[in-house]
Formats: sequence, structure tokens, C-alpha cells
Amino acid sequence: MDVNVASWLVIAVAIALANLPFFNDKVLALVPARWSNEAKPLYVRLAEMIGLYFVVGAIGMALEAQIGTRFPQTWEFYAISACLFLVLGFPGFIVRYLRRPRD
Repeated sequence: MDVNVASWLVIAVAIALANLPFFNDKVLALVPARWSNEAKPLYVRLAEMIGLYFVVGAIGMALEAQIGTRFPQTWEFYAISACLFLVLGFPGFIVRYLRRPRD
């Protein structure tokens, strides 16, 4: 796989997975659960985002290892990529919590 294709694939997967918790009320979009007010709480959505961040990281590491030698990463890389993952999930947050429902 080409480096350019792998890079765009990781970005596309990150965008999709960062918004996934906000566009459904199932846990990880697979497991239906009952909530007290019929909406998944924010802390569950944030916990899902943390888990999905690690999934995207594993996909990125696997693609990097397939292309060639994996580069060592320091804490700065993980801090920046976690913040980027939160920013990528912002459109889903806007749609779920800040947009007014149409009457």
C-alpha cells in the first residue's frame, strides 16, 4: 500500500470513528443499551471516544508497520493526536448537543 493512501485511510477512519459515538445511542454502535432518559450520557460517549482513539492508533500502527519500519513516538505525538481526535469529533458533538431540534 502506498504511503499516501495509507495516510488518507487513517484520516478517513479517524473522522468516522470520532463522530460515531454522537450519531447513535448504542454502545460502540453495536450493543443496544437502556438509559434512564433514552439518550446515551455524555460520559459514555467520551469513554467510547477514548476506546476508538486507541482503535485508530492501532490501525495507524499496523499500516505503518506494513509500509516499512515503525517510527518511535513520544508523549508529544500522543497528546497532539488525542487533541486532533477530539477536534475531528466536534461536528458530531455539535449535531448532538448544540443544534436546535426543528419543530
